[in-house]
Amino acid sequence: MAAGSLLGVALHPGTSFPVGKVEFLDLYPLNFTEFLMATGKEQFVELLQKGDFAMITSFKTKYIDALKHYYFVGGMPEVVFHFSLDNDFNKVREIQKRILDAYEQDFSKHAPNEAVPRIRLLWNSIPVQLAKENKKFVYGLVKEGARAREYELAMQWLIDCGLVTKVSRISKPALPLKAYEDLKAFKLFMVDVGLLSCMSRLNPQTLLKGNALFEEFKGALTEQYVLQQLKGLREIDTYYWANNRGNSEIDFVIDNVNAIVPIEVKAETNLKAKSLKTYKEMFSPAVSIRASMSDYKKEDWLVNMPLYAIPMLLSQIK
Repeated sequence: MAAGSLLGVALHPGTSFPVGKVEFLDLYPLNFTEFLMATGKEQFVELLQKGDFAMITSFKTKYIDALKHYYFVGGMPEVVFHFSLDNDFNKVREIQKRILDAYEQDFSKHAPNEAVPRIRLLWNSIPVQLAKENKKFVYGLVKEGARAREYELAMQWLIDCGLVTKVSRISKPALPLKAYEDLKAFKLFMVDVGLLSCMSRLNPQTLLKGNALFEEFKGALTEQYVLQQLKGLREIDTYYWANNRGNSEIDFVIDNVNAIVPIEVKAETNLKAKSLKTYKEMFSPAVSIRASMSDYKKEDWLVNMPLYAIPMLLSQIK
């Protein structure tokens, strides 16, 4: 058994590799339910797994408080471990900064020398990219005058080593989704919501200001959170959809083998779903998901999933 964060990019030419005799297993940061278990809240995980939303709703303040902590702490194992011991947010930030510093050092250690400056520029631009209203990746925000071809290697390196996830636009939600992928339009997300909040210099005091945390950076943390939960679900490919005029967008579109499911993410309790209604009129999905801070509600074609219940998403779309 061998473990390593860069096994996919660290093999050097001439290295002997036992093809066909090695099984790869991708490990991700803890999702929200794993975070609950790690912090001694197993009973809340059991409620989610049972799908007892009447009981879940009665404990929603507990779930929301834990979700706030997760936005700040994230799912990196060392960070969660120390947070579970003493709930020290300063210690959390200290460890997260150390992890981010280690990543920066890895850029120089493993990446081609000529790509390192561009990798750093691209990596550090992600919080700014996600803070935009339209989160489509823009090379001009990496560096003024930047061109796609100049940053292709840097981006692919970050993707290969698992530090970023690329979510491409689809021109049409039809099976297979990959056949309708628009290679020129995409979003980049980070590996962990806690590291994103650290890079964005989120103040711990924000945790105390009602639900303001979920609105920070125009919902960037919330979209990162939802993507992170989807990333850990097996056999799920994730894309997003936007119409050609750019005035209607669905945050995530997933393929669960049997059907294509649109997911609209709301950072608060605002339940206006203009884009989702437009999508429904155009494509008539069997089920649509709206993730928000509101309580669970299942209607004819729409399921409102509380953000803290997103890890249980598959139970709603079978």
